[in-house]
Amino acid sequence: MAKILVVDDDQGMRDYLEIMLSREGYDVNTSPGGKEALALCRKRKFDLVITDLKMSGMDGIGLLKSLKEISPEVMIILITGYASGETALAAMKGGAYDYLEKNFEPDDLKNLVKEALSKKGVGKEDAQFMKDVKSSPFFGKMTGKSEGMMKVYKDVKKTAETVANVLILGESGTGKELVARAIHENSSRKDGPFVVINCGGIPENLLESELFGYMKGSFTGAYADKAGLFEVAHGGTIFLDEIGELSPFLQVKLLRVVQEKTFRRVGGSRDISVDVRIISATNQNLEERVKSGGFREDLFYRLNVIPLKVPPLRERKEDIPPLVDHFLEKYSREYNKEIKKISPYAMSLLVEYPFPGNVRELENIIERSVALETTNIILPENLEISEAGDPPLTSADDLEISEEGLDLNEEVAKFEKNLMKKALQKAGGSKTKAAKLLKVSLDSLRYRLDK
Repeated sequence: MAKILVVDDDQGMRDYLEIMLSREGYDVNTSPGGKEALALCRKRKFDLVITDLKMSGMDGIGLLKSLKEISPEVMIILITGYASGETALAAMKGGAYDYLEKNFEPDDLKNLVKEALSKKGVGKEDAQFMKDVKSSPFFGKMTGKSEGMMKVYKDVKKTAETVANVLILGESGTGKELVARAIHENSSRKDGPFVVINCGGIPENLLESELFGYMKGSFTGAYADKAGLFEVAHGGTIFLDEIGELSPFLQVKLLRVVQEKTFRRVGGSRDISVDVRIISATNQNLEERVKSGGFREDLFYRLNVIPLKVPPLRERKEDIPPLVDHFLEKYSREYNKEIKKISPYAMSLLVEYPFPGNVRELENIIERSVALETTNIILPENLEISEAGDPPLTSADDLEISEEGLDLNEEVAKFEKNLMKKALQKAGGSKTKAAKLLKVSLDSLRYRLDK
């Protein structure tokens, strides 16, 4: 991803721009002045420099001229609180791409940055990447070609090329660990360890020693020194799943690691330094937890440098068929069976089901179906989809007619479709049996199903 240098003698503005642009997936460095910026630009190449106009020492125009001498291809955006026609003319003559006044809207800067980088040619690689992932339903161990998953793949790639901490948001079962693993495997740390810990699955007294290790004799049963998972993850990535379950005590401990990259083992007196990227995940609304005092605000902002949202399965139904094919192949091999297909009606039931348990629930359904199936095709009777996913049958007494009225044909069609679905489930997918249960002819049922 594009490398951006932010130059401003105002620490607050530097921090603001660094956080904003890092969240967009850019590799961001900062400098407090023009001379320091020039020294950085002599050591490494930047695609874009965003600089304040008025700075002590070398100002933005001076920096612009010097940068164009040592790196003519760099794109430069000037930010000024003293905008004027003369300023704009001097900036453009000096080779700046554009300028913004300091009261800019965040979206204005984001759009200007994208525009400048696209002019430079940065972004062609992203276009090729999206073309590649669209040609296959797989990215790493993730599966899907929906618009929602395409965004996840793009965000993973952008995020992997930064060093910032990531907070993955999503419901249980959406595959947050797979997203974290994909970030690690596409990053510069891919040859280092990827360590996973479920913060909600371990009691607090054990979780501390798991994360940070312990010294011999620090508690009953500590017969030898033991390294914690942060030490194990040195040089790589640690994935903290269900981060919202951390107790206030452990939140304080984790904050120190995030801020200082050091910690102490339980019972230890020596600081241990580690080089670890932290990826966290939660199915909770941490912002609400912060407001209610259940989660530390300072820790939240340290972990949430780049937020990445994974959509629930019900919002990407087009991904269900490729996921079913993937799980069919996986469990047919595991159970030593030759099941290659799923019946069209069974697939339609899965596509209509809302999947409250997301991809994990779908995987469990397919595994169970493969285990129980005695033929070479998955039939509806072996799906065992939860009744919770079925919409309730509605009687006329349950309906309210508002002032705007209601669509009678639509309500009747819903009722009819629901009855046919239940009859087919009861008949094990047999249309002949379902027609008998509904006391209609087979031709009539087929007509209604086609409709």
